[in-house]
Amino acid sequence: MNDKVALGLLKTGVPGLDTLLGGGLPEFSFNLVAGPPGSGKTTLAHQIMFALATGERRALFFTVLGEPPLKMLRYQQQFSFFDMSKVGPAIRYVNLGENLRTGDFSGVLERIMAEVEAFQPSLVFVDSFRSVVQTAKGGNEGVADLQFFIQELGTRMTTWQATTFLIGEYMHTDPEANPIMTVADGMLSLTQAHEHSTVVRKMRVVKMRGRAHLAGSHNFRITDDGLRTYPRILPPLAADRHPGGMIDRELRRIQTGTPGLDKMLNGGLPQGHMMLVAGPTGAGKTILATNFLREGVAQREKGVAMFFEKGTPRLRNAELADMVQSGQVAVVESRLLDLTVDELIDELEHTLRRTGAKRLVIDSLSEFGLYMAPEFHADLRLSVFRMLSVVAKHGVTALVTIGLDDMFTELRFSQANISYLTDAVVALRYAEVEGQLQKFMSVVKVRGSDHSRDVRGYQITDAGIEVDELPTGVEGTLTGGSVLRAPVR
Repeated sequence: MNDKVALGLLKTGVPGLDTLLGGGLPEFSFNLVAGPPGSGKTTLAHQIMFALATGERRALFFTVLGEPPLKMLRYQQQFSFFDMSKVGPAIRYVNLGENLRTGDFSGVLERIMAEVEAFQPSLVFVDSFRSVVQTAKGGNEGVADLQFFIQELGTRMTTWQATTFLIGEYMHTDPEANPIMTVADGMLSLTQAHEHSTVVRKMRVVKMRGRAHLAGSHNFRITDDGLRTYPRILPPLAADRHPGGMIDRELRRIQTGTPGLDKMLNGGLPQGHMMLVAGPTGAGKTILATNFLREGVAQREKGVAMFFEKGTPRLRNAELADMVQSGQVAVVESRLLDLTVDELIDELEHTLRRTGAKRLVIDSLSEFGLYMAPEFHADLRLSVFRMLSVVAKHGVTALVTIGLDDMFTELRFSQANISYLTDAVVALRYAEVEGQLQKFMSVVKVRGSDHSRDVRGYQITDAGIEVDELPTGVEGTLTGGSVLRAPVR
């Protein structure tokens, strides 16, 4: 008698939701989908229903006082998951409005069971179940009747081996919801957070019996395809780890497309490294990024460019435009002002898989913060860490730019300590030299590799970025004051 009973798991058809549920929805479970009006409860229920319903696994959808079936169907047909051919043979809608007006729970229960016996569904949905609750009589008698009704419904649905969903506008503090929360095997909570003119939707698995589900709140968005959930998890560790790590292996160098910088990197950027290029406006960060992609194209390596404030039409860079139009470089960009980092990571990962890119440019992390929903501003470093973790998992070599304020007397390499998250850092700076504003470049760090410690001057020309062959000799330092004396050539 040591054999364990394995729970059958149903794939919900909602991207990301099965991950939250620990692999899928337990078969024959009794579930509550709760949330305020407009949070996506009915759409979620329909998306699950159309993903699971077949001729052998039929679904019954009971509507109550909220929306008549005809109105509900009109709106749900706008989503791509809706399949009209399933309505009738695999999916049946039943309106319980007339039965509820009497306030007799026994009559409602008998109507539900009569429909279940006639259609023999494997999936049962009741929307909105709060309407059922609100018809209960007042006082202790009404609470007792409601408790009995819920327990009886749950028991009968389990006996019929039906997976059941009760959809309702509940909050965790609702006392009337307590009987349901006690009986339910699983509970999904949908919320909408409104802050600074943006709305971020969140989903939480409050409980799921028998499953090691993901805790915490996870973002989701309603699209033309329905709901898409973005689990807040880091990618798994690489499977190709070797004893001794990279120290025992010779680092393959990647040419950056700027020969002077490659020399300072002792031959190029180590493959798979992420290099942060930090500097003030006009220092040439985007030019370095474009050169990096161009060199990849020359080496027959696909590239991905992620832009924010600078969309491809605004770059006025014919060379980059040609690379994009020819399909050698794919672009990830967004015009949303309430973007969540989860959505951005999902799109970036999809593009990296689709293209098989070897090089990635993110330009820039400063503008990245402008597009994030307000709740992500508080911890920009965590958002960047999650994004760069996904990049590292794909093994691409990346160049990431970040803008800094024009404070020439300070030596800074990033905002929010982001420089700690990257493998290499290149600093671009201005300084006044004999009455002229000149540009200087230095390699701050390269993990696992030696590099030049020189401060080199450079110029932006029609040919790109030209780095001086010899280091700059100065009296004093670049950071001790904004005025540099005569450079030594």
